[in-house]
Amino acid sequence: MGRVRGWVTRPVVLGALVVAVALVGVGLYWFQPWKVWQDETVEEALPQATAAAPAKGAEPSEEAPATDRPTTPATPAGPVTVASGELISHEHDTSGTVRLLRLSDGSHVVRLENLDTSNGPDLRVWLTDAPVKEGTAGWRVFDDGAHESLGRLKGNKGNQNYPLPAGVDPADFSSVSIWCDRFDVSFGAAELAPV
Repeated sequence: MGRVRGWVTRPVVLGALVVAVALVGVGLYWFQPWKVWQDETVEEALPQATAAAPAKGAEPSEEAPATDRPTTPATPAGPVTVASGELISHEHDTSGTVRLLRLSDGSHVVRLENLDTSNGPDLRVWLTDAPVKEGTAGWRVFDDGAHESLGRLKGNKGNQNYPLPAGVDPADFSSVSIWCDRFDVSFGAAELAPV
């Protein structure tokens, strides 16, 4: 009787161990708990528009004397802040400033400054049309309406630039979220107020 019980329990125990190891592996992959203790700091300079290259085949021309040049209003060489806001915490403690910048070539960039949040799996920077709400009420609202992913979060700390894709009108959006795509939750968000 004891031998029969041994043959039955060995496969059951072995099967349970295999299932437990598989579940732990999936859990580690899905949650990536080690990221809680890992900080990634990214320090990017303010973005600058690239100078347009001369047309192919264009001949260089002699520069006209300063007195012969028409006067035009000066355009700012650096980026201009169009809107900005302060990050508030949602699922994780999050702080920093978000600025929407217009570059001299007309393109736009979302800049995160002094960002400080938790690290996590599959974090993205989203431009959204959702209102920023305090507390748990604001954790999951950003995927309800229009949103545009500007890419993976480069680091959970520092100063970072995220260019808007061509054809995206920043006027269609009113907030920025540090969004965990894996768990559909906001780590933190900022309402963009025109400057």
